[in-house]
Amino acid sequence: MMSPFKRYLAEEIALDHVEGLIPRREALRRLGLLGLGLPAATALLTACGAGAEGAATATPTPGPASGAPVSPAGPSPLPAEAVTFAGPEGVTLLGAWAQAQEPKGAVLVIHENRGLNDHTRSVAGRLAADGYSSLALDLLSREGGTDSFGDTAQVTAKLGEIPPERFVADMKAALGELSRRENGARLGMVGFCFGGGMTWLLLANAEPRLSAAAPFYGPLPDGADFAGSKAAVLGIYAELDDRVNATRDAARTALEKAGLKHEIVTFPGVGHAFFNDTGPRYNAQAAAQAYQRVIAWFGTYLA
Repeated sequence: MMSPFKRYLAEEIALDHVEGLIPRREALRRLGLLGLGLPAATALLTACGAGAEGAATATPTPGPASGAPVSPAGPSPLPAEAVTFAGPEGVTLLGAWAQAQEPKGAVLVIHENRGLNDHTRSVAGRLAADGYSSLALDLLSREGGTDSFGDTAQVTAKLGEIPPERFVADMKAALGELSRRENGARLGMVGFCFGGGMTWLLLANAEPRLSAAAPFYGPLPDGADFAGSKAAVLGIYAELDDRVNATRDAARTALEKAGLKHEIVTFPGVGHAFFNDTGPRYNAQAAAQAYQRVIAWFGTYLA
């Protein structure tokens, strides 16, 4: 049986095809890398809305016009330098560190299913420019890092093979590194898509050091229980992201049960990954509003 996070990654590939972002052959290749045979991959494409011949049938998610200039949300980023630090079991973890000039807090940044790339480094740099020193963790550190893979499909496939327990251990080690670099600072976390799911996952593993978290359109782990967490949680969702939105009510219920301060915000008229200015679903207006929400949230619970 496919693990929940692996299924999430497979469905994301299928929806990329349904929305016309990748051709059928490429979708089948990526699903094959995730371990799906042709019959299972074909069935998944059909279940997610591909026509009998594999043609896209869904209405494309709104995004930037082709060739239109793209303005990322937030300020110009501060530099993010490559760093290494000690992880669990003697492993070395990789990341990108962006130092705020006058730190108000420290934030762990978790990447999408494409791994630690320039976009994620830019997010860390933008947060640093707004006063939050940030560490973007590479969840493929033990494999030599994201840049050691040939393409993003291989990155996604490898992420689908890693057990959640390893992700949790590495993220906890990254929080320790944040505390070491910004001694005494309150700790926050933000993650996008797959990284949003990782943010929910860490919250569900009784991590008491987090004071604030902002998962962006991330899948909620099955049976998530946030008892033991102390974080104030800002959940970001997209109106047209039906797949992830299916777990939104469960996230709200789990937050209420744990007694955590929280706010759930759904941005109208946009789809999954609307914050990523390097992707086809980017929406500049919604991204800018979401970024300001996050900065205000961190200003309340980290500064």
